Amino acid sequence: MKKIFLIISLIFLVTSCSVYETVVNLSRLQFKLGDVNNFELNGIDISGKSKLEDFNFQDLLKLTTAFSSGSLPVTFMLNVEAKNPNDGTGGYKRTDANIKSFPWRLLVNDKKAVSGDINERIFVPGTGEITEIPIEIKLDLIELFKNKGYEDLIDLALALGGKKGSSSKLTLYATPTVTTSLGDIKYPGELKIVDKEFTN
Repeated sequence: MKKIFLIISLIFLVTSCSVYETVVNLSRLQFKLGDVNNFELNGIDISGKSKLEDFNFQDLLKLTTAFSSGSLPVTFMLNVEAKNPNDGTGGYKRTDANIKSFPWRLLVNDKKAVSGDINERIFVPGTGEITEIPIEIKLDLIELFKNKGYEDLIDLALALGGKKGSSSKLTLYATPTVTTSLGDIKYPGELKIVDKEFTN
């Protein structure tokens, strides 16, 4: 009985250490908002534009018509940068990460816009290099910002996806679930992901 108890105790100890190590390694995963790509405003590519005057007559006609009808749709790809520093140095075991799900909600200028999840698993190797998580965004600027005028909405679109656009006006909240050798582990709460620095 003593031997059985000792064996069970050792198994429990090893399992507990493994769980602890896995959780610690997962907590070191880092996320940051990256580039905004393929931004289209009412079907118009604005990646090379920086001001309203850069649009041609046909584009302006399409935009004003859409605005007058009460709909100004945008689509773009938001890249979330994931970094896994568990490369086997610094006293941590080399650990790769498989992100099974990544339910997210997006805020534009601190206003909730849309939500969703990834369509497939994302592999983040324990190398310290950045892996991109592409998120397709579709929303309507007029529906989101009912009190803003035509030029304000165009300026916002250009600030996001224009020639000098960035993700600085965006905030993403996500709750990743990571597949491990011990099963799926879901983060206990939402992560706030911004463009200025990595979050974990």
